[in-house]
Order: sequence, then C-alpha cells, then structure tokens
Amino acid sequence: MCGITGWVSYEQDLTGARDVVAAMTATMAARGPDADGMWVEGHAALGHRRLAIIDIEGGAQPMTAETPDGPVALVYSGETYNFTELRAELQARGHRFRGRSDTEVVLHGYLEWGAAVAERLIGMFAFAIWDARVQRLVLIRDQLGIKPLYLLPTRDGVLFGSEPKAILANPGANAIVGMDGLRELFTLITDPATAVWHGMRQVEPGTVVTVDRDGLRESRYWTLRTAEHTDDLGRTIATVRDLLDDSVRRQLVADVPLCTLLSGGLDSSAVTALAARQLRSSGASVRSFTVEFSDQKANFVADEWRGTLDSPFADEAARHVGARHHTIEIDTAELAAPPVRAAVVAARDLPLGLGDSDASLYLLSRAVRERSTVALSGESADEVFAGYRWFHEPALRDADTFPWMAAMPTAMTRRTALLRPDLARALDLDNYVRDQYRTALARVEPLPGEGPLDARMRQISYLHITRFLRAMLDRKDRMSMAVGLEVRVPLCDHRLVDYLHNVPWAFKAHDGREKSLLRSATAELLPRSVVDRKKSHYPIAQDAPYVGALQRQAAELLAAEHPVLEIMDAAAVRKVAQRDVGGVDLPDRLGLEQFLDLAVWLDQHRPQLRTA
Repeated sequence: MCGITGWVSYEQDLTGARDVVAAMTATMAARGPDADGMWVEGHAALGHRRLAIIDIEGGAQPMTAETPDGPVALVYSGETYNFTELRAELQARGHRFRGRSDTEVVLHGYLEWGAAVAERLIGMFAFAIWDARVQRLVLIRDQLGIKPLYLLPTRDGVLFGSEPKAILANPGANAIVGMDGLRELFTLITDPATAVWHGMRQVEPGTVVTVDRDGLRESRYWTLRTAEHTDDLGRTIATVRDLLDDSVRRQLVADVPLCTLLSGGLDSSAVTALAARQLRSSGASVRSFTVEFSDQKANFVADEWRGTLDSPFADEAARHVGARHHTIEIDTAELAAPPVRAAVVAARDLPLGLGDSDASLYLLSRAVRERSTVALSGESADEVFAGYRWFHEPALRDADTFPWMAAMPTAMTRRTALLRPDLARALDLDNYVRDQYRTALARVEPLPGEGPLDARMRQISYLHITRFLRAMLDRKDRMSMAVGLEVRVPLCDHRLVDYLHNVPWAFKAHDGREKSLLRSATAELLPRSVVDRKKSHYPIAQDAPYVGALQRQAAELLAAEHPVLEIMDAAAVRKVAQRDVGGVDLPDRLGLEQFLDLAVWLDQHRPQLRTA
C-alpha cells in the first residue's frame, strides 16, 4: 500500500519543478512511511510514498521500463492478488523480471497489454503510468474503488493523487468548495465521481482515464452487469464458499506481519475463520484485534442499531478458530481529544462529522499498526450480502429514495439542523438527494422478465455497491492509511460481488435473515453464538463525559467567534452546547461533531467557500 501523485503539463518542462512534486509527495508520508521516490522527465512528474508489503528490497518506486521508443514509468498503490499467475503468463511471453513485487508485474502487464491490463487484475489498486513513447498518462482504479484516486484537470494537463491534499499542495490547485461540494458534505450520499473540492474529481471505480495532448478521456473496464443466475441454492452456497476461500487465500500473502480485525460479527468472524484455516495448513496461526471503549461494559445500552457488545462474541470466535486475540481499549477522553480530531480531519481532507466512529477506527488502526502492517477486514459484507435491516423491511426497502436515507432520522441524513438557515435553504438537500437517487437508478441494468421484488432488490444492491459502500471503503482507507496500516477487504473481491449481484433475492434471504448466503457458506467454521448473532453496527461511545467534552469544545469555539460560524448557526449550536448532557440525542451529538470538524477543516485548509 502506498500513496501516489503526479503532474502532467504539456506546456511546461517539469524538470524545474521538482520541489513542487516533492511537496505533493510529502503530503502522503503517512500512507507510505517506508520510502519515497520521484521521477521527472519533460512534461511528466511522478511521486511515490511506499509502505513496503511485498518484495521489501526490490519493489521501490517509481518503477520504470526502458523501451527503444522511450521510458514507461509507473507509480502504484495497493495490491494485485493474482500477480503470481500474471507473472508466469508474462514470463511465457518473454518478459524478464528483476524482482518479485506485484508492482513490476503490473508494469510489464501494461507493456504487454496496454491499459487492458486492468481487466486482468484481481485486487485493490490505483496507479498511474506515464508512457513517454506516446506522451500519454494512464490512470487506473480498481473495480470497487477500494483504493482512492483523484484528479484535477488543468489548462495544459492534469494533477492527480491518492488524496486531495496531494493535489492541493500544487500551487496550480485552488482550495475552493462550492455548493455541490457542500451538498455532498451534509448528506449521506457518495457520488462516485465527486471530490467535494471545486474542479477536482475521483477516477471512478473500474475506470481507465487517459490524458494526452488531445485532452482527457475515460473508459469503463468493469461495471456491475446484469445476467440470469442459473445455479440452484446449493450450488450458489458452494460457489460463494469457493470464492471466499480463494479471496482470503490470496490476501494472506505478505512479507510483513498480518492480522485480522475481529468484531465478533458474522463478517469479520468469517474472514478470521477462513484466514485461520488457511494459515493452519502451513503451521501458522492468525492474530486478531477488536476495539472496546473504556467503561463500555458498564455504560452499554442496547438500541435498534447495536443490540449486543462486540467483545464477548469476538473472544468466543477467536477461541473457536484458535486466533491469538487482542482487545484494544480506547479511553473516551482520548477519543474526544482535539489532536485526534485534527488527525482524523486531516486524513479525510474533509469535515464529515462522523465523530467517534472515525476517531475510534483511527485509534484502533494506530494501535494495531504497532504490531502488524496488514489487516484483513470484513468490510462490505452488509452491502454485498444484504446485511442492513433496510434490505429486509418493506417500508424501507420500497421507499422512493436511497433505503439508508429512509431508515435513518432526517437529522442524520440531511444534516442541516445547526447550519445557518439561509445556507440550509440554498443547499436544498431534498432536491439534491432526489436528483442523485434518480441518476443512480438510471444506471441499473434491468433483467428482462424479472419480478418486481427481484428487480427492486437488484436496484438496492446496485445502490449499495456504487454509493454506500464507497463511503465505507473510503473511511476505512483514510483512517488506516493515516497510520500506515494496510487494510485488505476479501469480501470486496470483484468476482464475488459480480456473482452475488445476480443471485435472486429468495437465495440471498433463504433462511429469513440478513446475510443468509454468508452464514450458510461459513457456519461450519464458526461458534453457534456468532452464527446466530443479530447484526450490530460499529460501536460508538455511550458515556456522558464524551458528550460533555464535545459541548465544552463547542462552547470554546462560540466564545472565540470562530470563522466556522459563517457556516453554522451560533444560536442553534449554543442551544445544544448548553443542554443537559442527558438531553443530547444522537442527531444533536452528530451536529456538534460536524461543528467541531468544520472548524478544524477551516483551520487546516482555509478553503474558499462559494455559497452564492
């Protein structure tokens, strides 16, 4: 895992701009703490920060291949899990390798197949290739968007980077956020192309972007395709298990310490059990980690989102599979500490106001990184295997909007309660959400003859994989890479996602519960308590001191008349900040989190806001 950045300018010789490229590269030091590198020639400059995972000595970047017509240079972030097979195929075609990294395989794959190399890759990746033979930049992002990649078209070329901060470090980029950017911030929608920052956008998942003197072009090499599912239930469960086994097996390859993130839910327990089984065959065992807040056992209150504590189930799952298990306890005082908030907002480049769910993931990742460099996660099971309750409750499933928007209180999905009223009206989030929903639905490919329930579940599958999942993957990437931890997501293997997208709903819910196929495919590996456990969402701090810390920090900003009050309504914030702690509900709390995040973001980036 690494961080990449670059600059192409067809009207400048960039050999004189090495200091600028170095500054862009330095913004991603956390993503790649092990080494840095830069390649500059004529109109192109590439920067790289490395987190060494495979071929520690031989995988340095930028990596180049010399050809009779000029060099081809690569900067690469992520992992290609089928690089061993591709390497053998390329060797059979005459290619010779100097090392054993997947990066070199991708570079030679491009030399052999051009941009079509993307179609052959299994993994999580974002990379850029400067092909000096034709003076062309090629940007490629993985099928599901696990690894981030942003770009900013310029008058004579393009800037790109793993994170917006790399692009914003170039003097040619302006830190401007307009109304559409603000709309993205204040809703629970993730447009797969937007970057919030004006003029900047993401390379969409499954997409190749090429830039040359004629401009910028995009082409899709992968998307969710509709097809008839012909396997019966038994064959479907067996295929899911085969795909899970293969995905986990591939993702256990590393030359550094590796572990799993284990919550005690079905998803992470299945990944941990599969990993334990694979490692046991070679005489090794898996190490696992879970997160728990201090005093959580004493303060825990079950609700509709979190019915049970994680740690008892994580402990039992770990014992059952023979994992070397560790519980990371997070002090809620540290969770609310301003330096942690500053680190989270800096990692995100945005003030998303998700509060302790982001902060706790950051702190968990930091603690895990002290003992491991790679972690496997159960992320994406809820989106891919239909784990959320809104897949199963007809009123939410059939709502004429994104189903998660129907399930959550409006104060959480359109977070305008503490905004200045005039700005809230101008944002017009109801119409924005409606337009985004229509745009997303228009991309769903129907299956002729499919019944209304299966047709609707196909839509919901598509919405989750192309919208909701993107937000979850970005959160995981930013919080983990901020401390140099590579998190792999075996359940995001595009082959598994492809297969499940076309499975009929009767199979996906064949036992009348959430994640039926995942349960059936892995139940024999797990303790009964985990198999039977009801979905419980990621934990949040529930103690009064945490809320009190938010209130005190908000009061300090109010007293200082912080510039954040140009966005947020002082009277509304003050009302929540002065309320009795016991009277602060979750939407109020998220409002305070958002207020504090916005203040930090304004201090860090000093963006120019265009709200007219």
